[in-house]
Amino acid sequence: MAVAPVIPPRLSQPSTIGKKKAYPFMLGGMASACATFFTHPLDLTKVQMQTAKTNTKSTGQFFAGIIRTHGIRGAYDGLTAALLRALTYSTFRFGAYEVVKTKWLPKDPSMISMLGASAAAGGFAGLLGVPAEVVLIRMASDRTRPPAERYGYRNCIHGLYRITKDEGILALYRGVGPNVVRAVLMNSSQLASYDYFKRILLSIKGTQDGPVLQFGASFLAGTVATTVCAPADVVKSRVMASKGGSESIPHIIMKAVKTEGLPFFFRGWTAAWVRLCPQTILTLVFLEQLRLGVDILRGDKKL
Repeated sequence: MAVAPVIPPRLSQPSTIGKKKAYPFMLGGMASACATFFTHPLDLTKVQMQTAKTNTKSTGQFFAGIIRTHGIRGAYDGLTAALLRALTYSTFRFGAYEVVKTKWLPKDPSMISMLGASAAAGGFAGLLGVPAEVVLIRMASDRTRPPAERYGYRNCIHGLYRITKDEGILALYRGVGPNVVRAVLMNSSQLASYDYFKRILLSIKGTQDGPVLQFGASFLAGTVATTVCAPADVVKSRVMASKGGSESIPHIIMKAVKTEGLPFFFRGWTAAWVRLCPQTILTLVFLEQLRLGVDILRGDKKL
């Protein structure tokens, strides 16, 4: 009786048993873009509060003033730049973190491993997203400037063109340092803490993964991220809103601290939290639903 020959496995196709498949790279950007439509007015309020030289209004009063003066349309100034940021910065920070977590980290990674992976992904994403961030900050804060000093960008593409033409291509990377620092802090405090809080909540007897648990974990992650990122976020907004680059970052910080005090670093914290917490919740819940859809299409889960 002939014995069938044993064919060795192909080395070019390693076994995927026990390995989790990575989700499509674009899911994070798509989820962030969906959330942006709901939260952009809050982002605009935060930016205008951070770039205002003096402000005695609460977040609610400031937002009401925007609506009263410029209407609903005014609350969406810079929306195209916000969507561009979502499709560049957010796509890469979520996508890179997912790849690292899936390919290189163990099934139950430590908090330190998750922090390292999310921080690295955030740093690279921060570099990629600087041009969109510069245009967004300028478009969102334009109405707070005297008419003669306004930029008047029609949309994000016009803004990128005007900055490059009038100030040179390097102006698109004004504030790259604070933006990368903020991106590292944001990703590590938001994504790693979300995974951590989700794991903690799932360890409670009787809890199941779903929108309610995801809401709770993302709410906590959004609060942590707002607090950790506040100082870098304020500095980034001040630097990017300025024109010409005549003042260095240390000079801008020292001048602000001298005239406004140390609370300068937490200017607009409430506005940032009111914006970032819903943004975090919506983005992560949207992301979880997109992942569920991918799992269903793959046949890993059923409706």
